[in-house]
Amino acid sequence: MSACIGLWCVAGLLGIAAAGIVAGRWAVGTTLIYGASLVASLVGLAAALWHLLAGAAPETLSLALGLPGIGAIFRLDALAAFFLIVANLGGAVASLYAIGYGRHDTARLRVLPYFPAYLAGMNLVVLADDAFSFLVAWEFMSLSSWALVMANHRAPENARAGYVYLVMATCGTLALLLAFGLLAGPDGGYGFAAMRAHHPDTFTGALVLLLALAGAGSKAGLVPLHVWLPLAHPAAPSHVSALMSGVMTKIAIYGFIRIVFDLVGEPVWWSSLIVLAVAAITAVVGILYALMQNDLKRLLAYSTVENVGIIFIGLGLALAFRASHMDLPAALALTAALFHVFNHSLFKSLLFFGAGAVLTSTGERNMEHLGGLIHRMPKTAALFLVGCASISALPPLNGFVSEWLTFQAILVGPGLPQWGLRFMIPTVGALLALSAALAAACFVKAYGVAFLGRPRTPQAEGAQEVDRFSLAAMFILAGLCFIAGVLPGLFIDMLGPVVKDIVGARMPVQTFLPWASIVPIAETRSSYNGLLILLFLAVSGTLAAMFIHRYATRATRRSDIWDCGYPDPSVAAQYSSSSFAMPIRRVFGSTVFMVRETVDMPRPGEMRAAHFHVKVLDPAWRYVYGPLARAVMRTAVTFNQLQFLTIRSYLTLVFATLVLLLLVVAAWR
Repeated sequence: MSACIGLWCVAGLLGIAAAGIVAGRWAVGTTLIYGASLVASLVGLAAALWHLLAGAAPETLSLALGLPGIGAIFRLDALAAFFLIVANLGGAVASLYAIGYGRHDTARLRVLPYFPAYLAGMNLVVLADDAFSFLVAWEFMSLSSWALVMANHRAPENARAGYVYLVMATCGTLALLLAFGLLAGPDGGYGFAAMRAHHPDTFTGALVLLLALAGAGSKAGLVPLHVWLPLAHPAAPSHVSALMSGVMTKIAIYGFIRIVFDLVGEPVWWSSLIVLAVAAITAVVGILYALMQNDLKRLLAYSTVENVGIIFIGLGLALAFRASHMDLPAALALTAALFHVFNHSLFKSLLFFGAGAVLTSTGERNMEHLGGLIHRMPKTAALFLVGCASISALPPLNGFVSEWLTFQAILVGPGLPQWGLRFMIPTVGALLALSAALAAACFVKAYGVAFLGRPRTPQAEGAQEVDRFSLAAMFILAGLCFIAGVLPGLFIDMLGPVVKDIVGARMPVQTFLPWASIVPIAETRSSYNGLLILLFLAVSGTLAAMFIHRYATRATRRSDIWDCGYPDPSVAAQYSSSSFAMPIRRVFGSTVFMVRETVDMPRPGEMRAAHFHVKVLDPAWRYVYGPLARAVMRTAVTFNQLQFLTIRSYLTLVFATLVLLLLVVAAWR
């Protein structure tokens, strides 16, 4: 029943997309299309939530479409239900936000038809239960999101972002196609049920894992496959950016989990080393690059890379524990990863909505042109602060709980029998701790520069609060961040059936523990209580405020403000985004960022201004994609000469090719 409702929701979203072609011509079409998308997403959310909470058995549906003899198979199990909750919750809140935000859209005909189609594509990926349907839905999701990235196609940076995104999406799909081909084997069992029944051998399974890591990792944003994220996220409308970062990257993670944990079968322990190494590098590199950004949406995009790395750390640990048949630690690690999937979808969508509100009100994404917004947009500032605290893993919000669970899984790592993992996991833990500290610094910078201080430009000084639909969407996400942090046991227990289906065990029931505590392994090891942390913060903060109010002097004291030692009334003397990032750039500039600094200092007596220019280069572009692009161009120029051959040369080339192919076929036999 739930699977049928899910498919009807997909059909409804596709119908809404068709209606968007006509409705986009009128202003009222924005409300109609986004309102209808909100209703369809809420129905899909309710069906998936009921299926998961009721513990319903997996449901399978077949349609007479797709491959001959197989058709299109769709299946709803606990794992699919959880990711449908993530997709439809994100889609519903983004639709609500877009009812207000979309009124400022200048390219409605380039957004309204593709937004519901994008939601439909993500739902279809999760529901698909055969390789053909999965890949078609995957490509449909990629193409509809590409169309949304290209909504403002006249901007040169948007055109470049769309091109890079399309190339990366195509390469990722090719990797997944090869992975499914290996899983199907010579018999061509392209249904997921057939793949589950015939797991591949160890070598083939490892190769499938690498292909899945490349295919799904390119969509999720693993380093060095992350290059499209910081280009595409700022180019897309803000509610689409929230979906791309908060939801679509999670659909990619779903694809990895479905292939590696479900279809491949029992993993080998050394495969987890690859996942852990890539994940740890992704987490640190992502947040380091986020610290260097002045563009608010670009900063959030790089932060997504970091959080995807944290999720894959949990998945890598789950693979390691599962290979060693340590069921409870595997359940803990997988729970941490899935809980962070849910948490990141909440606070990253909230932050992108906040960035969209700032962009709507000021027309600026550059933090150097903002400042003082807390006085002009107090509600947005408060909600953005909740998102910053949550993504910085500060208790009692939800980001802390999932990262704390990940650390608890890391602390179980010394119990693994393999020496390679015993050395690897503490290193991963240290890198995770470093990324958590840098994330806090990153969002102190983002919030402080954008919302605190004084306005740096007239646009920031004239900012106003956004509409009630945008605020309502942000309030919903902030409330869920708070609830998931204070009462995490409810959400951990919701993940229990999902984790048990995958690794054969689950964490103990957490909901009814005293004072809403959570105990990952045993009370003698560690536990966490978000409710007590909240009470402590509230009581201690209240007492501190009362003490200061009671014993502080009543005298008024005035003096010059501290201004870096220079009491200059100019707003240019404030701390800027670049000055915040300078210490990190000095430490990592020569290794991670490949910084190029140019100083133009006037000679003594010259009256012209000095100039200081900093260029931060991504090594992935210089060492991977740049040489690859140049090689493709050289190859294209070389093969371009073939179109100028004579007919005799063409016949000779065809004959030589035929002889070569016959020799290959003969040798193969």
